[in-house]
Amino acid sequence: MDILKETNAGNLGQKKAGKVRDIYDQGDKLILIATDRHSSFDRIIAHIPWKGQVLNQVSAWWFEQTKAIVSNQVLAVPDPNVMVVKKYKIVPVEAVMRGYLTGVTDTSIWTRYQKGIRQFDDLNLPDGMKKNEKLPKAVFDPTTKEEKHDRALTPEELIKEGFLTQKLFDEVKETATSLFMHGQEIAANRGLILVDTKYEFGTDEHGDLVLIDEIHTPDSSRYWQLASYAERMKAGQEPEYFDKEFLRLWFKEHSDPYKDERLPEAPADMIEEMSIRYIRMYEQITGTKFVKGAIPIIQRLEKNLKRYVV
Repeated sequence: MDILKETNAGNLGQKKAGKVRDIYDQGDKLILIATDRHSSFDRIIAHIPWKGQVLNQVSAWWFEQTKAIVSNQVLAVPDPNVMVVKKYKIVPVEAVMRGYLTGVTDTSIWTRYQKGIRQFDDLNLPDGMKKNEKLPKAVFDPTTKEEKHDRALTPEELIKEGFLTQKLFDEVKETATSLFMHGQEIAANRGLILVDTKYEFGTDEHGDLVLIDEIHTPDSSRYWQLASYAERMKAGQEPEYFDKEFLRLWFKEHSDPYKDERLPEAPADMIEEMSIRYIRMYEQITGTKFVKGAIPIIQRLEKNLKRYVV
């Protein structure tokens, strides 16, 4: 099986390797190549066949669905794994949107709620809510984008520390809320609940807001199956979700993924199952059949990116 672990296309510009994408900087634009890398525990733990293509094409699909709400970065999608985007000045805030009281990390809304916090954005939650319960309305819950670690700050703190102006904050909040509401509506029509997500924005030469990075992918967003949600909540069960956790758990059981220099290879059947789940999510989100790109992938990329050689 052909897997895209990394690219080394020096003729496309200066390369920066992200967790999943290889980014080639061409000054006014970026070449984003989505690989099959799968990260967790702050490192790459596996490579999942077709994952890069799924993420790239899901993002491209959502950019198309939301372009009437806000302009986006996309210039071209010349290959199933590639997006060519215009380069913008980055807004140093992750626009996190939450629709349900859920999550397990320190910054999740459920964790903070359990600690007694009730005020989220302009929403004051009552006592006695249950995990995974729908919020009275969507919450804008931004974090900073920083080198060391992201922080969840209040709007006043974000503005006071100079991350953005009040005007830009209001625009980011309004746009993120509109994108999330529209995304939830489309997801519901596909039998899915868009639970929470994050958006990243840039500004153009006129200071206008532009949607960048990715949108509503299985990596940047949480999805639950709509049909079983009410019944499972009533029974006190976790919602039926796109589950990547089984792979993380396997590594925790077979290694110390934060400390071990080398990690064991995940079983082939688990890698295959993960690949199947990504493809299934693509098909449910977009409502279209997933068509695997031609292989070998590297040769296909070279052919489709010839016009972008610098």
